[in-house]
Amino acid sequence: QVQLVESGGGLVQAGGSLRLSCAASGRTFDRYSLGWFRQAPGKEREFVGALAWSGVFIEYADSVKGRFTISRNNAKNTVYLQMNSLKPEDTAVYYCAAMDRFAFRGSYQRTDEYTYWGQGTQVTVSS
Repeated sequence: QVQLVESGGGLVQAGGSLRLSCAASGRTFDRYSLGWFRQAPGKEREFVGALAWSGVFIEYADSVKGRFTISRNNAKNTVYLQMNSLKPEDTAVYYCAAMDRFAFRGSYQRTDEYTYWGQGTQVTVSS
């Protein structure tokens, strides 16, 4: 069982930066691949990025590539999402998610690949 708690959201002007954190419980954090998703009002939850359990493979959505960076600190059981050059269209609730490395079925972009989810943190980008 893994519990995820996001933090770091807030209100920022366009062009600004935020760093989201996702703290995980449990002693086997390094066996989980981690994803970030977001959901804007009236829209479906969409993939932002993912970092495989090995730390070697990283994938980003085209809409955030070059602006967002995912990293993890296994010693702190925490995954981060550094968001730079924020745009109003980045406004959403951001969620982190975790999947056991043995549960991977082929796509980091699918929400149903992930077993554990945080409660989300609001990011609002003003124009």
